[in-house]
Amino acid sequence: MTAWGATGRSRIAEATAAISGLERLRVSGRVAGVRGLLVEIAGPVAAMQVGGRIDILVDGGEEVACEVIGFSGERALAMPFGSLQGIRRGCEAVTRSSPAGIRPTSGWLGRVVDGLGQPVDGLGPLPVGDRLYPFRADPPPAHSRRRVGEPLDLGIRAINTFLTTCRGQRMGIFAGSGVGKSVLLSMMARYAASDVAVIGLVGERGREVQEFLQDDLGPEGLARSVVVVSTSDEPALMRRNAAYVTMALAEHFRDEGRQVLCMMDSITRFAMAQRDIGLAAGEPPTAKGYTPTVFSELPRLLERAGPGLDDGAITGLFTVLVEGDDHNEPVADAVRGILDGHIVMTREIAERGRYPAINVLRSVSRTMPRSCDPAFLDQVGRARRLLATYADMEELIRLGAYRAGASADVDEAVAFMPQLEAFLGQRKEESTSIQEGYRRLADVLASP
Repeated sequence: MTAWGATGRSRIAEATAAISGLERLRVSGRVAGVRGLLVEIAGPVAAMQVGGRIDILVDGGEEVACEVIGFSGERALAMPFGSLQGIRRGCEAVTRSSPAGIRPTSGWLGRVVDGLGQPVDGLGPLPVGDRLYPFRADPPPAHSRRRVGEPLDLGIRAINTFLTTCRGQRMGIFAGSGVGKSVLLSMMARYAASDVAVIGLVGERGREVQEFLQDDLGPEGLARSVVVVSTSDEPALMRRNAAYVTMALAEHFRDEGRQVLCMMDSITRFAMAQRDIGLAAGEPPTAKGYTPTVFSELPRLLERAGPGLDDGAITGLFTVLVEGDDHNEPVADAVRGILDGHIVMTREIAERGRYPAINVLRSVSRTMPRSCDPAFLDQVGRARRLLATYADMEELIRLGAYRAGASADVDEAVAFMPQLEAFLGQRKEESTSIQEGYRRLADVLASP
């Protein structure tokens, strides 16, 4: 009887969702022209709105989903979520009044979805939840949000020890291409002490998706995760929407009172997609061609992560692909000012063969030192001073221009450096808790 009751409730929820999605009135226009990536639609533009959904009916009965991104005179400007193939002048464009969003449940765990929340893993349809989570939601009110919680064990020694992250904190991972961002994310997805992981692959290389799911994330990591995938060949609208779906899923699990680890790779590709959309709509380019809406959409997206109103929280980890290894380029600079800290990965460290290639001295967690264990705070500070001293003299040391005995501080840093480098390095299949990391650091500093 209990099983039947649960099944009945599930069917009622699915029927309710289907009924609520039905259109009350069919309002449609006609395709008047196609200009680049834009589709111009003539008709009852008063019934259309920016961000609204329009389905264009093409030959063969197929529908091309579009989103209204602006207006020009008496025409609506729409961009497709898919290909423009088959669209011609005169095609009917049906306006959808139902709000754009998803209805997730816990049954989405272990699944892979696209930028519209549709399954792409071949495992059948997804269960339908009772509540609609819109793609574009407002962040929780600042005055009602809880403060960040206790330290979160991410399983990475360098981060746990020197850049301790709290539950509900938002951190950026800044790195160039090929430095190891995706591998670092997969390690945290498997080892972080969170209830759920929501992973958004925005503009990812198509070849790397299966490698990430099978090799980096693995069955254990995927079982407690939902992965949103939008590859680099998909339209800009789909790539941007993948970021919105990722945040909507994280908000669902947060509202259930869970501790959510939300990871997005990468924010830069989200900004590039928004730039493409803005340029197509006629926005003027500003810094490096990025349009003004890029810098207004970034905080609206990133502020959705963080502590909730109740016990649940979204700990956000967002990668930033710095173009040309320039950490001061416009997107990196804007994101750094929004988030609660940044983890910098450098190509020089990766070229030395130390992974993860985290530059501790250039990285900051804004909850330090409050989140660090007071018993080990002095050791962490001493290790930072040793790393900074060695970094100041590194070039002279490598050239052989420094003579031992010239400075006691430099001699001490040189003596400890091999052990500190070994401490900061970590294999992909290795996990280290926060307390274990503190103990290992204390052992390193005890004897050079």
